[in-house]
Amino acid sequence: MTTPDIRVEKGHAEPEEVAAITAILLARAAAAPASPAHRGRSKAGWRRLEREPGFRAPHSWR
Repeated sequence: MTTPDIRVEKGHAEPEEVAAITAILLARAAAAPASPAHRGRSKAGWRRLEREPGFRAPHSWR
């Protein structure tokens, strides 16, 4: 017997309920755009410490 792809963590779900949620998840996955998984910025929102200059002014708050 194979392990199911979807598992009920708490409570009891009837086979019809599991089938309904599976259909919803598959429909949402099919409706998702085929573009890259990430949207928004193309550059990270943080700075890497090794690329920061070594000296900061004394009045700097960072």
